[in-house]
Amino acid sequence: MAGWRGVRCRIRRVRLARAAWKEDMRRYKAEQKAARKDGRTPEHPGPPPTGFTLLPWLLMGMGSLSNVLKGETPNPWIGGAGLLVFNSLYVYVVFRAFDKELREARATRVALAVMGALTTALALGYGGNWLLFFPLFGLAAGAIVRGRHLGPTGLALTAFAAAVSMYREGWDGINVAYATFLSTMVTAAILSLSEAVRELRAAREELARRAVEEERMRFSRDLHDLLGHTLSVIVVKSEAARRLAARDMDAALGQITDIESVGRQALTEIREAVTGYREGSLSTELDRARSALTAAGIEPVVRRSGPPLTPQTEALLGWVVREAVTNAVRHSGAARCEITVAGAAERVRLTVSDDGRGAA
Repeated sequence: MAGWRGVRCRIRRVRLARAAWKEDMRRYKAEQKAARKDGRTPEHPGPPPTGFTLLPWLLMGMGSLSNVLKGETPNPWIGGAGLLVFNSLYVYVVFRAFDKELREARATRVALAVMGALTTALALGYGGNWLLFFPLFGLAAGAIVRGRHLGPTGLALTAFAAAVSMYREGWDGINVAYATFLSTMVTAAILSLSEAVRELRAAREELARRAVEEERMRFSRDLHDLLGHTLSVIVVKSEAARRLAARDMDAALGQITDIESVGRQALTEIREAVTGYREGSLSTELDRARSALTAAGIEPVVRRSGPPLTPQTEALLGWVVREAVTNAVRHSGAARCEITVAGAAERVRLTVSDDGRGAA
C-alpha cells in the first residue's frame, strides 16, 4: 500500500508540474500578443517538464525495426525482444528524468545501466542501424546524469560508442560517437536550463508573494500606529471637552478645535500611509505627545538635546514616542511623564518615564 501511495504521489506531482507549465504557456502566449505592440520579448517557459518531449527520438530506432521486420537481422526474435526491452527502458528512464527524487533513485540508475548493457550487446551483435541506439542511450543518460558527473559520463560514453562503432563499421562509425556526444551533452544542457528557469520563476513568484505580504504588514502596522494613537488622543480630548463644557466653554471649544486638527492630520497621514510616503518627524511627535498628555491630565516634561538626526532615526524615534505616549495615556494613570532625547555624534538615547502604576 505504501508503494502504491508513493506512485500516486509521483503521478500527482507530474500532473501538477504539467498543469503549471500549461498555465505558464498560456500566460506566455498572452504576453506575446501584448508584446507585439511595444516590441518586448516575453520569457518563454521552455519545454514541458515531462518525458513526452523525449519520446519522438525513438524514431531513430525505426531502421532497426525495419531490419527485424524484413528478416535482415539474424535471430530476429532476439533483435525484436531487444528492441522492445530497449524502448521500454528508454520510456521508463526519460519519464523519471523530470523529478529529482525519481531521477536520483537507485531504480533509475539500474535501469540506465541495463539499458547501456543492452545497447552494447545489440550494437556489437548486429551493427548497422543498431549502432544508433548509442545516441538514444546518450539522450537518456543526459536526461538522468547532472552536475559534476555529467562531463566524465559524456566523455566515457562517447569513447565507448566510438570504440564499438569503429569495431563494427570502421572509420564510418565515428559519426555515431559524435552523435552520442551531442545527444548526451545537449539534452543535459537543455533540461538543466529548463529546470533552472522553472526554479527561478518559482523563486520570483515566491519573492513577489512575500513582497505583497510584507507590504500588507507594513500597511496594517502603520494603520495601527496611526489610528491607535490618534483615536486615543481624540477620546482623551473629547472627555476633556465634555468635562469643561459645563464650566468653561472657551476651554471646551479649544479641545474641540484640537480634536478637529488631530482628525484632519490623521486623514493626511492615512493618505500618506496608503501611498507609502509617510515619514515620521520626531519634533511633530513630541508636540503631539505634549498635547495628548496635557489633555489626559498628565504633566508633560520634554527635553531634547544633541545634533540633528537622520530622517530614518527621526522616523524610528517618532514611532517609539507615539507608542509610549499612547500606552501612558491609556494604562499608566500617571500624573507626570518625562520624555528625554539626548544624542552625541552618531549615538542617541530616548527615555520615556512616568510616575504611574503601569509601564509606559
